[in-house]
Amino acid sequence: MSFTAVVDDLVRAFEVVAAAVLAIGLVWSAVLSWGVWRRTREGRTAYRLLRESLGGVLLLALEVLVAADLLRTVALQPNLQDLTNLGLLVLIRTFLSFALETEIEGVPPWRRWQVSGATRIAQAQRRSRDAG
Repeated sequence: MSFTAVVDDLVRAFEVVAAAVLAIGLVWSAVLSWGVWRRTREGRTAYRLLRESLGGVLLLALEVLVAADLLRTVALQPNLQDLTNLGLLVLIRTFLSFALETEIEGVPPWRRWQVSGATRIAQAQRRSRDAG
């Protein structure tokens, strides 16, 4: 078995893990959201939880796919075209991660200080009190 075949198998394994993360994460997010809706009958809270948890799942899957692309490109004698393709993929996935994180957090990173620390604790406490 050659090194190239081993790397190809590893890359496929990373891609399978990313697909599993997406599938299992979608189901888990739906179950969590449905559970909150069933307890509270509040659609807005359940929807927010679904968006936040599914956004986290998408971020995790993107990270795994970036790892697969890095492994594929770096391990197999990269040329300029491969490195350019990797750079574009990482750039696109970074933008998607940025957009997803902004969507989940509700603010862009340069304003995250406004929703950190005590503000987050107070929000979590309110949500848990309202959901229970």
